[in-house]
Amino acid sequence: MRWKGREQSSNVEDRRGSRRAPAAAAGGGGLLVIVIMLVAMYFGMDQRQAAQIANQVQQLADAQAPAPVERGAGVNDESREFISVILRDTEKVWGALFQANVRGGAYEPPQLVIFADATESRCGMANAATGPFYCPTDRSIYIDPSFFEQLHRELGAPGDFAQAYVIAHEVAHHVQQMLGFMQEVERARGTREQNRASVRLELQADFLAGVWAHHAEKHFQILEAGDIDEAIRAANSIGDDRLQELAQGYSIPERYTHGTSAQRVKWFKAGFKSGNLSEARKLFELDYDQL
Repeated sequence: MRWKGREQSSNVEDRRGSRRAPAAAAGGGGLLVIVIMLVAMYFGMDQRQAAQIANQVQQLADAQAPAPVERGAGVNDESREFISVILRDTEKVWGALFQANVRGGAYEPPQLVIFADATESRCGMANAATGPFYCPTDRSIYIDPSFFEQLHRELGAPGDFAQAYVIAHEVAHHVQQMLGFMQEVERARGTREQNRASVRLELQADFLAGVWAHHAEKHFQILEAGDIDEAIRAANSIGDDRLQELAQGYSIPERYTHGTSAQRVKWFKAGFKSGNLSEARKLFELDYDQL
C-alpha cells in the first residue's frame, strides 16, 4: 500500500505515555479482562456492553495503579503516521461522498484516539482486549496499535492494507452514525432481534469499508499488488464463526453479532466493486438469510 510521506489527519489524539500502565492490568487484571471479553462474546453481548464490563474490572485494577503522570505528546512512530494517513484518506473520501450523495450533508470526521493498554472513553474503558472500536457517544475511534500485531500473528492477517481495512471499518461506524443507521439498530437493543440487527450493522460497515477502498484507489492510487487480498484475509479472520471456534471450539449462530467470515468478505468485496454509497441501505432491506 502506498502511504508513506502522504498527508496526515489532524484529528488524531495519541494518548500513549499519558499515564503509567496499571499494575493489575499488566498481570492478573489484564488476563481477567480477556476472560471477560470471551465470556461476553459467548453470551452474544455487543462490543459496548463488553467494554462496560471490562471498564468495571479496570476500575478495580486502577485502584491499585501508580499515580498518573503528566500527559505527553504520544509517540511519533510509524504506527501513528500510518493511522493518521489512513484517517486522512477516509476524511477526503467521505467528505466527497457526503457532498455528492447526502442532502445538506457535510461530513464531520471522527476523532481517533491511539492508546496503549487502556484508556477512557464515554462508552467505558477502552483496552487492548476489546480491540479497535467506535464510541458513538463521543464520536471517537479507539485503537491500540498492538491489535495489528495480534491480527498478524494470532489471526493470520498481515499487511498494511489489512490494517487500513480495520481503520476504515471503524470509520464506517461513524458514517453509519451520521446517516442514522446506527440509531435504527439501537432500537432493537433488548429485543430478540438485537443480535441480527448488530450483524446487519457490522456487515454494512464492511460494505462501507469497501466503498472507501474503491474511491481511495480511484482518486489516490493507493493499492499495490496483493492489498485487496490482505483486506479479505483480515475480514475472513474476524468472522463470528471463526472467533467463536478459536475461543470455545465451536460456534453458535444465534449469538453472532458481526457476521460470519464469508459474510464479512462478501460485503467488503461488494462495496469495493460498486463504490456506491446508496447501496448501503440494501443490507437493511434483505431478509436475514440473504445476508
